[in-house]
Amino acid sequence: MLAFSGNSLLTRMALQKTPLDPATFTAVRLATGAATLTLIVYVTGKRPTVSVHGVLSGTLLFIYVAAFSFAYRGIDTGAGALILFVSAQLMMLGFGYVKGEKTSLLGVALAVTGLFIFLAPSHSAPPLRYSALMLGAGIAWGAFSLIGRSNSSSIVGTANSFLLALPLAVVLLWVCRHDLRTSTEGLTYAAISGAVTSGLGYVMWYWVRVRTPAIIAGTVQLSVPVLSAVLGVVVLGEALPVHSAVAAVVVLLGVMLTMRTTRATTKPSIRRNSI
Repeated sequence: MLAFSGNSLLTRMALQKTPLDPATFTAVRLATGAATLTLIVYVTGKRPTVSVHGVLSGTLLFIYVAAFSFAYRGIDTGAGALILFVSAQLMMLGFGYVKGEKTSLLGVALAVTGLFIFLAPSHSAPPLRYSALMLGAGIAWGAFSLIGRSNSSSIVGTANSFLLALPLAVVLLWVCRHDLRTSTEGLTYAAISGAVTSGLGYVMWYWVRVRTPAIIAGTVQLSVPVLSAVLGVVVLGEALPVHSAVAAVVVLLGVMLTMRTTRATTKPSIRRNSI
């Protein structure tokens, strides 16, 4: 969970503390993540593959990473992680509900109400356009996670997605070519985000997830927004107003209640990947 929280912190640090632009950060994160995961895949004796399914996953991964990067130009670490986490979880829970899963409507209502309170106009509310970008990132991540449930090997599937997202990252660099800015410090943060907190972080999570009951794995993810907020306060000196903290607690309680009361009534189960 520290690795996933680290993604938010590293992105925020790179885009707020250095001249690095979001497009370059996106490209470097995807490239270093692809290199790390591909190396791991080859070490395990497997090979990346290309398929229509993989292209869709790669596209969703690119949307997630790009929207995530651009959103963190103007939103605090904890706020961004909360919006990302809730939008991804609610998207996946909604999909599960349509497919026959039964869940707590009270939990969903709490989570949505808390999120609205968190985003309500105030001196401490995150800017709407950056919140919308993070919301889009969360929906893309939720869809990416749902598609990934059919992969026979999560690590191979994720490596494929990173590789197939790279051409889109190159297009993004070309579109933003007049606004590109580099920084050794910023590039370092982006590389760590891709190779360590994304690449190695995903590998560690997959190893733990297959050995952990789904409800525990899902509940543990509730720590990601909290850890991200704490890291933002400690490392970057970001403020955490009481209004926002209370709203965040309401959101997390709602999501926890929903996840603990969800049960499948159809055979396929939905994997909820970590952010």
